Amino acid sequence: MKTYALNQNLPPLVSLIAELKPNEEILLTEHERPVAKFVAVSSLVRPHPQAGTLKGKIWMSADFDEPLEDFKEYMA
Repeated sequence: MKTYALNQNLPPLVSLIAELKPNEEILLTEHERPVAKFVAVSSLVRPHPQAGTLKGKIWMSADFDEPLEDFKEYMA
């Protein structure tokens, strides 16, 4: 973990954040007491959906393909 004191000459915040590596931390201190901590986020990659993960969660009624009562007059 890198530590910087607020009373010392700090690099710009953008460059501090840019030098962070995944799971690395930067601690800012004032009078040797922690004030803020920056933690790099590990990759934000979403997992790929896998076939079959919703099996049993979605169903269709047995009469799904039957005409609706409300549309009978239009289908005649």
